[in-house]
Amino acid sequence: MKTIYALPVTIIIILLTAVGCLRRSANTHYPVNRFPLKQTQYVSLPLGSVRPAGWLKDQLRIQADALTGHLDEFWSDLIESAWKGGDGEAWERGPYYLDGLVPLAFLLDDQRLKDKVMGWIDPIIASSREDGWFGPEKNEDRWPLAVALKCLAQYYEATMDDGALQVIERYFTFLNENPPDWPDSAWRGVRAMENAVTGYWLYRRTGDPDILDAIAGIRNHSFDWADYFFEFPWDSSAVAQGRIPHNWEADGLTAHVVNVAMAVKYPGLWSQQAEDDGQQRAVYEAIRKLDEHHGQAGGRFSGDEHLSGKRPTQGTEMCSVVEYMFSLEKLLELYGDVSHGDRLELLAYNCLPGTMTPDGWAHQYDQQSNQVLVSDAEREWSTNGNTSNIYGLMPNYPCCLANMHQGWPKFVTHLWMATHDNGLAAVAYGPSKVTARVADGTEVTVTEETAYPFDGTIRLTLSLGAPVRFPIHLRIPGWANGAEIIVRERSVPVDPGTFAVFEKRWKDGELIEIRLPMSIQSQRRYNDAVTLYRGPLVLSLRIGKQYRKIRLMGRAITSIDYRGTVDWEIRPTTQWNFALAVDPEQPDAFAEVRTNPVSGFPFADIGERVYSGESNRYLRWDKPAPVVVRLPGVAVPNWGMKNHSADDPPPSPVAVSGKTVTLELVPYGNARLRITEFPWMVR
Repeated sequence: MKTIYALPVTIIIILLTAVGCLRRSANTHYPVNRFPLKQTQYVSLPLGSVRPAGWLKDQLRIQADALTGHLDEFWSDLIESAWKGGDGEAWERGPYYLDGLVPLAFLLDDQRLKDKVMGWIDPIIASSREDGWFGPEKNEDRWPLAVALKCLAQYYEATMDDGALQVIERYFTFLNENPPDWPDSAWRGVRAMENAVTGYWLYRRTGDPDILDAIAGIRNHSFDWADYFFEFPWDSSAVAQGRIPHNWEADGLTAHVVNVAMAVKYPGLWSQQAEDDGQQRAVYEAIRKLDEHHGQAGGRFSGDEHLSGKRPTQGTEMCSVVEYMFSLEKLLELYGDVSHGDRLELLAYNCLPGTMTPDGWAHQYDQQSNQVLVSDAEREWSTNGNTSNIYGLMPNYPCCLANMHQGWPKFVTHLWMATHDNGLAAVAYGPSKVTARVADGTEVTVTEETAYPFDGTIRLTLSLGAPVRFPIHLRIPGWANGAEIIVRERSVPVDPGTFAVFEKRWKDGELIEIRLPMSIQSQRRYNDAVTLYRGPLVLSLRIGKQYRKIRLMGRAITSIDYRGTVDWEIRPTTQWNFALAVDPEQPDAFAEVRTNPVSGFPFADIGERVYSGESNRYLRWDKPAPVVVRLPGVAVPNWGMKNHSADDPPPSPVAVSGKTVTLELVPYGNARLRITEFPWMVR
C-alpha cells in the first residue's frame, strides 16, 4: 500500500499493483465466496446493476436492431430449436444465442427481447427432470447444458425467478450422483470446467458443499489445462515444423482456438478451491505463452481454426474473441489485475467491432490484422474454409452466428464490480450507469460520462440520498502515463498499471474526473513490424473500399434474405503497401491526431455500407471515424499479395527511397480493410 497524495478532504489514494490484495472484510451486500473457497479480489454485480449509456448504449441498440434481435425470426436452427420445444437443432446453438440475448434484453430493458427470452427460458425450466438432467430429450451431451446454465444464472439475477435456480441446483445434484463423463476427445471434456462458472456462482448463494464436490469431480476427471499451459506443446517451433494437429480428436481439440480462449480462465476458476497457487500461475503462463507464440495485435491470439502463429494475416475466429473476453471478465473478478482489464478493453474496442460490420448485420469467421482483401478466395488458414474472411451471415460455419451475441452485453455487465470494503470498482471504462449497495447498504448510482475509448476524459457523477463514506477503486491502465484524477478541483497524479482507491464521505452530485493521456505508442510485431496504439485503440491504415454482395450456397453455410442480412466481399480502392516513416520508439512525435463526434454507428468510417431499416436498403456512410491519426509514410513497391492476403511485412527497417506521403490511420474497429502491422523506416 502506498499513499501518494494527502489531501485535507481526507481522500486516501491506495495503489494496488497488478495482483495485490488489499482486503477488509468480505462484501456484505452481494454473494461472495464462502469457506473453504479463497476469496476473489472483486465481486461481479448482478445483471442489470450496470447499464450502458451514450455511444455504448447505441452499440447495444444496434445489436438489438440487427442479428441478435432478429436471428430467431429467420434462422431455422433457432426457429425450430428443440431448446424451445421444436424438433430442430438440440445441441449448442440455442443456448449460445440465449447467452447473449438474456443480458442484452435486460440491459436495454427491451420488452420485445424479454418476450423472446421467455420463449426459451420457460421450456428450459419445464424440461428439468427429477434426476436433474434438463434440455431437449434428444440431447445426451453435457456440453450445451454448461452454456444453458450460464443463461439461467443471468436470467435469475435479472428476475429472481426461483424456477431457474432450481434447475441449476438439480443439475449439480445430477453431476454428483452420476459417473464422470468428460472425455478428452469431446467438447464436453475439454470444456468441462465451463460448468464451474455456474457452480461457484451457485455455491456463493447456497453454500451447499455438494456443489464443490461436483466441481472437484469435473476438475479431476477432465483435461488438465493447467499442466497444458505450463508445458504448452503448440509453440512457435510447432508452427514452423507443422506439428500443430489440425483435427477434431483429443490432441487437435487442445489446439482449437475457442477451446484455448475458454480454458485460459479454467485454472483461475479452480484456484478458488485448489490448495496451492499453481493454478493462478498457470493463468499467467497461458497468457504469456499465447502472446509469445500466437499473439496478434489487439490482445488476441491466432487460430483459424487451430493455433496458427504470429503472422499478421493468420486469422482469429470470432468465437474465440468473445470467449476470451468472458475469460478475462472472470479473471478480473478473481485477481483484480489491471493487465486483464487492459486486455479486455483491447478485445472489446478493437477485435470485437473489427470482425463485424458497424450495423451489426454481418460478421467474419476469421479476422486478420493485415486485411487488405475480403473475399471467398483461398487463404493460408490452418483449417478453415475459403469463406471465413467475408463479412456475412454464417461464413465458414454457423457457430459464431450463434455465439457472438454475448460479447457486448457481458462486457457492459462487467464494467463495474463490488469490492470487499463495501465500495465499487471501475475495472473497465465505457459510458454507463451503475446502481449498487455500498457501505452499510446505502444505494448509490454512479453515472459515467465519456467518449472512451475514443477520448481519455471520464467523468463520474455520484447520486445518493444522503452523504456516505465508501471507497471507489479506479483502474489506471498500464499505458496511461501521466494520468491524473480530479476530485473537488484538486488534481491527484496516479501511476499506470494500478488501482487508485479513493475513500471519503461522498455527497450527492460529487464529480470525479479521470484524465488518461492518450499518446501514440508502439509495439513491435512480426518481422519487427510496428503496431501503433492510442490508449486502448489499435490504429490501422485507412484503405478505400468497394463493397459487393455475394451469395453463399452450401450444406453448412447459406445466404438468407431477411432485412439487413448480407454477405459482403470488400476490395481495396487505394494503395495499402506503405512503411511508416517514423521512429518506432517515438511515434507520437510524428503524429497529428484529429477527433470527430462519435456517430450513431460508433465503429463506422467513411465509405462503409450500413443498413437502413426505414428504407430497407444499404446506404453509403459519409461520417469519419471518431479518431483519425495522420502520419508520414513511404510506399514499399516490393510488398505485395500472397495467396489472396497481404504478404508478410518485409523486415524492418526497410530500405525504400520513394516520396513521403501522409497516411491516415483509424481505429482497428472502424476498419474493415486495414494494415495494422507496418514495416517502418527512419529518414
